[in-house]
Amino acid sequence: MRKFLVILDDSRECLNAMRFAAMRAANTHGQVQILSIISPEEFKGFMGVADVMRAETRERIEAHYEVFAKWMRDRQGVDPELVIREGEAVAEILAQIHDDPEIGILVLGAGSEGNNPGPLVTQLTRSSGTLPVPITIVPGELTRDRLEAICKS
Repeated sequence: MRKFLVILDDSRECLNAMRFAAMRAANTHGQVQILSIISPEEFKGFMGVADVMRAETRERIEAHYEVFAKWMRDRQGVDPELVIREGEAVAEILAQIHDDPEIGILVLGAGSEGNNPGPLVTQLTRSSGTLPVPITIVPGELTRDRLEAICKS
């Protein structure tokens, strides 16, 4: 079974990456694993309330995930799994790929503002020759119709 690993964050391009991963998984009888990464920087300097803040962040991630999961289940027949890790984004993505040998493709959404595709795309493509799985980069400007047409072929 092949899993598409897609990153859940607050970026606009995340939406197209989620759509692509779900449609490709549905068309290839694969699965989707949604990874959300909590930066330890979010809690720096808040010693006394760090655990409360961490719990609130997890609740926010789970609520955000449920929106995508419901769409994937209802529209694509794919039941995604959520993984939450804490640490530096690229290191945690690579650790997740290493920890789950069923992950076959990393799906990233590329930003469309200016000439910057986003920090994850930039960092991971620099080392793409040594990654253990291929990367699919989904342009943030792709329309839903175009994305559906691509995934059906």
